[in-house]
Formats: sequence, C-alpha cells, structure tokens
Amino acid sequence: MGHESVSSLTHEPRSLSGTATRRIVAGVTAALAIGAVPAARADIELGNGFSITGFADQSFQYIDTDGAPSISKFGIDQFETDFKFAGFNGISAQVDIEYGSHSTESGPEHTFVEQAFVTKAFTEQFSMKLGRFLSYSGWETEEPTGLFQYSGTGYAPYFYGYYQQGVSAYYDGGKVDFMASVVNNAFNPIDYDSKKVGYELGVAVQPIEGVTAKAFYIKDNDTKSDLFNFWVSYAVAGWTFAGEYNVAEKPGPGSDDGFLLMANYATGPFGFTVRYHDFKIEDSVGLTDIDTRGFTFSPSYKASDNLLIVAEFRTDDYKAGGADTNSFALEALFTF
Repeated sequence: MGHESVSSLTHEPRSLSGTATRRIVAGVTAALAIGAVPAARADIELGNGFSITGFADQSFQYIDTDGAPSISKFGIDQFETDFKFAGFNGISAQVDIEYGSHSTESGPEHTFVEQAFVTKAFTEQFSMKLGRFLSYSGWETEEPTGLFQYSGTGYAPYFYGYYQQGVSAYYDGGKVDFMASVVNNAFNPIDYDSKKVGYELGVAVQPIEGVTAKAFYIKDNDTKSDLFNFWVSYAVAGWTFAGEYNVAEKPGPGSDDGFLLMANYATGPFGFTVRYHDFKIEDSVGLTDIDTRGFTFSPSYKASDNLLIVAEFRTDDYKAGGADTNSFALEALFTF
C-alpha cells in the first residue's frame, strides 16, 4: 500500500490553508535543502486560481515466499493528478484522480475519484472541509510521495482511518493543533449511509524544533471498532527517527496491536532507511489471524527535483497468517 518522507510536517492533511499550509511548505522546503524529501511536488499554475500536481509511480518487484513459486512484477503502481482551485473569501477545493488503479487483485484496472472536497478557512487558525478526504491518522502516508521507503508495513488497514466522506475541522494553535471529523464510515470512501456515523479526533504537538507527536482516536459505529494511533518523530542533522504504536478494540474478545520503529538518514541526494514493524491481528473470538514482524532496508537517490529512485529489501516473518517472505523492489517515482 502506498501512503504521503521525511519532515514530519508532510504528514499534515493536504487540504489545509492559511497558517497551517505555510508551516507545511516551510517544513518541506527546509527538508529539501538537506535532501530529505523524496521528490519535490510543486503546483503547476494554470491561471485564475487553478493548479495541478501529481505523480507517476512505477516499480519492479521480486517476491520469494516459503513454499511458493517466486514472483516478479513490473509496471505502473499508481498514476495520479490532483486538481486544485484557490477561490475567494477563504474557500478552496481539491479533486484527486487516480488512474488505472489495480488496488484489488481480482478486479480490472479502473479510474476513480480518490478525494474531492471543499475547504473554508474562517480564520488563519481554523478551517473546515466537506466531501471525500483522507483520514489524518497514521505515520505512514497513503501516497508513495510521502514514504521513506517503497512499501508500507501492511498494517494500515487495521489501524489507520482511510478515505472518508463527511465533514472535518482543523485548528492550528501553533505548537498544539486539533482536528476532528464526522464521517459516514472511517474506512470506506464510498459509504453514503449516514445512519451510523464514525468519528475521528486528533491532537498534534510540536513542543520543540524537530519534534512532532500526534495521537488519534477513531470510533466507527458501523464496524463497532475503536482505534488508537500514536506516533512521534524527531528530525535533526539529516536524521529522522520515528516510532508508532497502534491498538484496535473490536466487538468480542479479539483485539489488535502493532508498532513500528524507523530511522532515516539523508545527505545531499542520497538517503537510507531502516524500519522494523511488528503487529498481531485477532478475530472476533480472540484467535490469532495474523502475527508477523519484519525488517526493511531502503536506500534512495534523488536523481532530480522530480525523480526519486528507491531500492528496498524486506523480510517478513510470520508466526500466523502467512509464510515467511523476502522481497526486493526498485522504484522510480516521478512527481510534477
């Protein structure tokens, strides 16, 4: 799963405006100066408040699973264009189109609207948005443009909110920010039933330069799940360190938990990431569905402001729910 590398500020919602947006841009600009961000994404101005940005992500993968034939894959993982409109009186809009997605293994490729929302900035600190948008939660971003390595851990569907339909509010308090959303479903972007709404609450703290901590609570009344996501990052002298812990409480005795530890070092156009992840998923009666842990090693090279080359070697060890796997990937990520 591809999620949005580096400066923790890039994990802010992409739809903010006013002070919050300027802080994100400043953080990304500073990270680019030390070579930490994977590839630059600058809006292409079309005039009259319209602009576009996007990316093309393609890769080669080799996957070796115990007890099964090895697999080789090559092709486009994702191609996306984001259309933005900066209106008047604090109103803006954004529509993200993903082309030819093959996110479902059994279904054909299809094009769909990933996000579509309107934002109203009431003050420099407070804004609200309405429509389909991505959850604020999770250290590992949904898009490949924000990952430190090629792959996500694989536990995002169990612990992160997904694309959602509803209304959301964001307050930028400087060192402490607050966010809240009311949505039809925390995990299903095409759920239109508002009888059993879900909630997402979050707080972000930036006590000193380079340190960011965020905590989220998600309540989904459709699945009757309670999710807790917490992560902290520290960026200093070309290094970025991060840790994340997740807990999901479900109906019955079953519960899920997982965590990751990550370190990234970037100097000039070169970067290197090491990550460890561990998670356990139980069913509704408390039996283990998945119990796995793994290491990821990922060097990267920024060939230009718009092209990032990423290599990755990954091991996944399963106690339950799968077979031990070693994989290699080589990715070319072009942004515009």
